[in-house]
Amino acid sequence: MELSWLIFGAVVIIALFLDLFVFHRNPHKISLKEALMLSAFWIAVGVAFGAYVYYTKGYERGVEYMTGYLLEKALSLDNIFVFILIFSYFKVPEEYRHKVLFWGVFGAILFRAIFIFAGLELLKHFHWMIYIFGLILIVSAIKLLTTEEKEFHPEHTLVYRVAKRLIPMRPHYADGKFFLKEGGKLFATPMFLALLFVESSDIMFAIDSVPAILAVSKDPFVVYTSNIFAILGLRSLYFAAAGILPLFHYLHYGLSFILGFIGVKMLLSDFYKIPVEVSLLLIGSAIFVSVAASLIVKRESQSSE
Repeated sequence: MELSWLIFGAVVIIALFLDLFVFHRNPHKISLKEALMLSAFWIAVGVAFGAYVYYTKGYERGVEYMTGYLLEKALSLDNIFVFILIFSYFKVPEEYRHKVLFWGVFGAILFRAIFIFAGLELLKHFHWMIYIFGLILIVSAIKLLTTEEKEFHPEHTLVYRVAKRLIPMRPHYADGKFFLKEGGKLFATPMFLALLFVESSDIMFAIDSVPAILAVSKDPFVVYTSNIFAILGLRSLYFAAAGILPLFHYLHYGLSFILGFIGVKMLLSDFYKIPVEVSLLLIGSAIFVSVAASLIVKRESQSSE
């Protein structure tokens, strides 16, 4: 195995160990200050690994990594809205939410590997798939732009119905356990259901984010590592941003633009290759403008009241 993959694996394992057994050894409600500090830690880890990619693989791969990292960070903001709905519906106590997200992210690491390497193989053997991926992103952009927010009803989903049929449930949380034993029988708690929906939501979001990052780079190492380091910081980002993200009313316009732009980039890739520096600039600008517009409009509405 290439040394870079071994270093990546070691960094991820050490970071996950610190997160579970040092930072969150005891379940507790995560304060805004702690969440911001953890977010800064994960961002520093992701950017530092980007510097390693730049140093070992050169300028182009380094820029591709940072573009993929920023792209996944931006798209993962949409995940946070879904996490808010999941935790609210299942009434997951705040001190146990990190545990659900930790194992959710652990599963995401495995599923993203499957999606990314399957996507790379498809593009390798069937080049025309790049047009399919591009159309998927454009359709997702339009859907994000036009779909109104809907209420969250997990009881109507296939995941919920199958889980309820296969696994007997208990309505209490049992000190943050996913399963408990009663009378020699194993029962699932609402924590397990919340975890199932976190995992299933990540799989759904991967349908957008994986084709998007494949438009940035075809290097398996760059694609996978930038994706995973962005995901690793998703938990702390949730606790830092859960309270303020709903205030960013124009954020979905920025995310829609990003998906649409990457989709068009894939469709044009055989005729004109948009420089990766341009992609990095446009993705960063879309996030900044949509967030700034949300804050400016909110400030103006408050001053007019």
